[in-house]
Amino acid sequence: MFHRALRMLALSLMAGAISRPARSQEPPPTLALGSVAPNFCLPGVDGKTHCLKNYAAAKVLVVIFTCDHCPMAQLYETRIKQLVDRFKGRSVAFVAIQPNNPQAARLSELGYTDLTDSFADMKIRAAYRRFNFPYLYDGDTQKVARAYGPTNTPNVFVFDAARKLRYEGRVDNNPRPQYVTRQDARLAIDEVLAGQPVLVPKTPAIGCSIKWIYKQKGRAAELARIDSEPVTVRPATARELKALRKNPTGKLLLVNFWATWCGPCVEEFHDLETMVRMYGRRPFDLVTVSVNYPDEQPTVLRFLEREHATSENLIFGSPQLYDLMAAFDPQWNGTVPYTVLISPAGNVVYRHVGAIDALKVRRLILANLPDTGGYSGIHAYWHQSVYGP
Repeated sequence: MFHRALRMLALSLMAGAISRPARSQEPPPTLALGSVAPNFCLPGVDGKTHCLKNYAAAKVLVVIFTCDHCPMAQLYETRIKQLVDRFKGRSVAFVAIQPNNPQAARLSELGYTDLTDSFADMKIRAAYRRFNFPYLYDGDTQKVARAYGPTNTPNVFVFDAARKLRYEGRVDNNPRPQYVTRQDARLAIDEVLAGQPVLVPKTPAIGCSIKWIYKQKGRAAELARIDSEPVTVRPATARELKALRKNPTGKLLLVNFWATWCGPCVEEFHDLETMVRMYGRRPFDLVTVSVNYPDEQPTVLRFLEREHATSENLIFGSPQLYDLMAAFDPQWNGTVPYTVLISPAGNVVYRHVGAIDALKVRRLILANLPDTGGYSGIHAYWHQSVYGP
């Protein structure tokens, strides 16, 4: 199928990129304090090309390396916007650069994001979060990122009028806003504007590591492991489907009813499997249920194998299709695809008949997953993004 061919093509391209000896296999050094700002000319999400020379009139240039996928970068989006607003009209220019190669991030590293770090997805994030600063893409070559040497995202570089580096490090001294006691980047900008020495010119910056091109090998290995995992499908009784609706998993549960003869079902199946690979390390589960007849199980299994559907897969275990539909949801009109997102308590968070909007579903998943993995505040970030304050 198309998705299988696409995956093999991606693996082939990655293997070719990995085999080229010219590509460094180590992170670059971070630009030293006092160094002149390396030149850049990069495409922005606004459709323009942004170059270092475009900001020559500003007394201070702030370059921030950030991205879409990193939960720490997400937590700092609002604070970066506030920083931009604070210095509006004060001859301070801000530029954000996305340094990650999209094919170097494993799917399992995307457990806190709705989007990848591709240029197309950057445009979506910038519009969704109403960025008030240029957002530039360096993921294909990473030439600019290698010249600056950010350690992670977000990472701030503050340059004076001569474009010499005066501050490098974090935005502030705590990812949780309630614990912030020092606004490091803001204070550094104020000091540079005032012509004063920067009191604390270098700080550590907690965040996600840069996804350098050489890390594509990890992505390729992950896809190979997924391809090797077993794919199964088993018949489901009415009793099991009734229990499934109550969600016995203890996790956020996405249930998708589909059929091999349903075009929209087949088209969206890859998106569903990608979701479980992104969020599978969090308290999230996916169950697919084929409404094909039991004697069509071999056909269903062949499709699932082509899609490498390693989720839990069920098929109607009886030819009495309407009885099985009613066991899960008596109000369901029988149209497929039919998708339901169920909370651990058994409450329906989302119900949709027809093809899903995959981006909307990913955001709903993120908004309904609890904070896990030490990223306190991510639930609030996504809940407010989806449902409002």
